[in-house]
Amino acid sequence: MEFAEFARVCEQLEGLSGRLEMRDLLASLLPGLDDVELPVFVRFVQGRVFPDWSAEKLGIGPNLLYEAVAYVAGRKKADVVRLVNETGDPGVAVERLLAHRQQSSFFSESMTLAEVHALLVRVASTAGPQSQQAKMRLLRQGFGSMTPVEARYFARLVLAELRIGIGEGTVRDAIALASGVDPALVEHAQQVKNDLGEVALLAREGPEALGAVSIVPFRPVRLMLAQQGTIAQQLADFGPVAVEYKYDGSRIQFHRSGGIGRCWSRRLEEVTHALPEVVEALLGATRTDVILDAEVVAVGPDGRPLPFQTVLRRFRRKHGVAEAREAIALVPRVFDCLWAGGESLLDRPLAERRARLEQVLAEHLAPQQVLGDEESVRAVYERALAEGHEGVMLKVPGAPYTPGARGRAWVKIKPEAETLDLAVVGAGWGEGRRAGTFGTYELAVQDGGRLLPVGRVATGMTDEDLTTLHALFRDLVIAESGASVILEPRVVFEVGYSEIQASPNYASGYALRFPRFVRVREDKGIDEVETLESLIARYRAQATRNGNGGPRPDPLP
Repeated sequence: MEFAEFARVCEQLEGLSGRLEMRDLLASLLPGLDDVELPVFVRFVQGRVFPDWSAEKLGIGPNLLYEAVAYVAGRKKADVVRLVNETGDPGVAVERLLAHRQQSSFFSESMTLAEVHALLVRVASTAGPQSQQAKMRLLRQGFGSMTPVEARYFARLVLAELRIGIGEGTVRDAIALASGVDPALVEHAQQVKNDLGEVALLAREGPEALGAVSIVPFRPVRLMLAQQGTIAQQLADFGPVAVEYKYDGSRIQFHRSGGIGRCWSRRLEEVTHALPEVVEALLGATRTDVILDAEVVAVGPDGRPLPFQTVLRRFRRKHGVAEAREAIALVPRVFDCLWAGGESLLDRPLAERRARLEQVLAEHLAPQQVLGDEESVRAVYERALAEGHEGVMLKVPGAPYTPGARGRAWVKIKPEAETLDLAVVGAGWGEGRRAGTFGTYELAVQDGGRLLPVGRVATGMTDEDLTTLHALFRDLVIAESGASVILEPRVVFEVGYSEIQASPNYASGYALRFPRFVRVREDKGIDEVETLESLIARYRAQATRNGNGGPRPDPLP
């Protein structure tokens, strides 16, 4: 497939509003792709260059991209920035500039999909003191070989914001339709492989190939997620539940094979180098090759847990790990086993996985009790709070482990007012004491590949927060108009609120009343932010509980 054809497909998809129409268009194209093109196309159409589990990153920000475009168009970088600000879309701005380029194309032949992928792989692998200049040359090469329409989607792809409204579910269903297999098989294979590109190839082989996939060491899978709930409702709906502490730490996935141990964060970034004592502890505690789900907790001299941010500082550290290890004690709390001794346990019920975990792990096991009455669960909850933990987790003993899924098989019980994890998609310049920094941030939920605004947050941030956040976002500015800026959606905020309201002022159809900044969720990616579907469910539950849709009560009944 020529990249020009891929761009035409993106144009078609961008013009469609119905999910089924998008699915059908994709399904009609997949059989015509060869085995090299298919996984690349599937990733590209989701706005991704690499598999979800891969640690490879392009390392390209808006400024570097704008400089490359300016060179190819024979313009100044300021011209590019000005047009991006006018359009609010880097892709459209690049397309317009290259439609009137003053330089001739560098190459006479157009690039294929595979060649564009190879170029981006070279960009990602470029490192060293002169890496930015080398990346710049590769970007120039790419833009110089493209028509204006191709450049629109190439620019968006590089910035990881394709803007065509395609979500993972649509691509998954298109793969199933094109291959004539059950979508549930495709979904299960995706949970294990964590790469729809590879899954598309397996689907081409048939249902047997999809059914045979298995989790393997050193290929991380997404972590199973919890949603908020109440003790009474969980017991009423599921009967006895497995009760565990909810730790104020950071999730890790630990893999051991052949005496080698490695760790990945919640965002599937390898953190082995930052957590040597955790890796050593789990290597020493495991009796066989395993894949474990755990939480890393920082503890003080008195044995009580330290705040979440203390752990995150270790996750981010690349240098001085030995010194940090002496200053901050980290301990693992293991609560699930996904694979042991060559056998995948994902489809086994929690009770069976727990029994296996107790067999393979000698230390660092997170306590668990199976309880069936509210009084007993509440007693564990109160004890957890007294010991400095966030609350408790209530898990359904018969439920399988579903990577990346959020549902009622796991619910979290915390005393705080409810919060949401939302994507930061824009900001506004501050005034007064906030002058020179961003004073407000625009927040969004996800909906099938789109990010839909749900409000702005301006409270809860200290002066130190304002400075830190501005430094975090200043290189993520895509466009600017007056006091408002558009940001690359790469950062997740945890935001508290008093209630959710229906609102025509935001594309999501909803707004948050009295939103307040809680923290940056550095352990979460954009694909983990609240969905529109979940937001609507919260809104309806809120109205049902309160009759008039007023503020929500404490989550504990």
